[in-house]
Amino acid sequence: MTSLATTGLARPHRWLRAHPYAADAVLAVAVLTIVLLGAYVGPHAAAHRPGPSYVLLSLCACAGLVLRRPMPRAVLAFTCALTILETVTSGDDPPHTQIALAAVVALYTVAARTDRPTAWRIAAVTVAVLTGTVMFFGVRPWYAQENLGLFAWTGMAAAAGDAVRSRRAFIAAIEERAERAERTREEEARRRVAEERLRIARELHDVVAHHIALVNVQAGVASHIMDSRPDQAKEALAHVREASRSALGELRATVGLLRQHGDPEAPTEPAPGLGVLDQLVDGFARVGLRVDIAAASTLPHGPATATGAAGAAGLVGPLPAAVDLAAYRVLQEALTNVHKHAGPGARAEVALLRAPDSLLLTVLDDGAGRTALATAEAPAGRDVGGLGLIGMRERAAALGGTCEAGPRDLGAPGFRVRASLPVRSATGA
Repeated sequence: MTSLATTGLARPHRWLRAHPYAADAVLAVAVLTIVLLGAYVGPHAAAHRPGPSYVLLSLCACAGLVLRRPMPRAVLAFTCALTILETVTSGDDPPHTQIALAAVVALYTVAARTDRPTAWRIAAVTVAVLTGTVMFFGVRPWYAQENLGLFAWTGMAAAAGDAVRSRRAFIAAIEERAERAERTREEEARRRVAEERLRIARELHDVVAHHIALVNVQAGVASHIMDSRPDQAKEALAHVREASRSALGELRATVGLLRQHGDPEAPTEPAPGLGVLDQLVDGFARVGLRVDIAAASTLPHGPATATGAAGAAGLVGPLPAAVDLAAYRVLQEALTNVHKHAGPGARAEVALLRAPDSLLLTVLDDGAGRTALATAEAPAGRDVGGLGLIGMRERAAALGGTCEAGPRDLGAPGFRVRASLPVRSATGA
């Protein structure tokens, strides 16, 4: 099919769509031309030439088509009235039913711009009135060709208008679905970007907060004893170097996730988990934080209790990767906060409870400094919440679990962090 662009009609078509009154005026002139040609050039034109009244009625009927879009029903009633007037006042001469073409165009407009039930009711009344009038006052017999022709034209106009209305509704529904799908894709893309940014920020915070806290403490120790005890200062600097090397390694692995496909040096190290819990505890032990670990299990096979980092990791056993990483990060952040806020000489207690469908982690400290922090930052009965605590809650919530942080019960000094991570749901996910 030849498009409007290839036929050179694209620009006039766009102009007519932008100026509906001009388009309807052109249509009115075209209909008037057809009506007059049919009356004056037809096979019966010589014997029954129409008079000036017919020309005036035709001009009025076609002029009304200019308003067919804003007032479709009024234009239909106006053109039908003029058609009936021409038919009734024709006298002994047969009526010139060509004027009914204006009513046909108006009926098409009503059917195309009105809901289907209303359009068909109006069409039925219009067809009955026009064809009944022509059959009664027009050419004899009532089933003459001209009478049946008017019946056919009015019926086809109603059907064509209904078809156009249905097509427009179908196209509008398709466009609406496409727009809704596009909005949904954009919202989904924004949601995924926000989740990825949150995940990256959480990983970077966990890595930086933990290792930089250790580096800060060891650097302060080295600066303090550099002159009096150089051997211990060198040992502290060695711990600084080791902690910074570990931080750089984890940062490199985290940032490596942002590389595009095909970039070199993609991270190959596994994500940390409870299997390296002993290394985490040793890092805090080197900066003076004592960490006691105990684990219990309600699994049907294996030991029921264990102590120490290695024993606790063995008792908990293998976990889904997401749960293993979340448990490690929660313990890392909780112990980092103990080291930063619990005060000198504080001690941390870590308890792990492995159930068939969950893992419960509890971190307690006995530092008075932490109690002051909790009182200052949280109203009574409310959890405190820095970025680290928010990150712990988000990690647990991402797996369908919970994480609570706040002062210890019964007024005991210190702070408590408790996280419950489901295992079965995470495995299925």
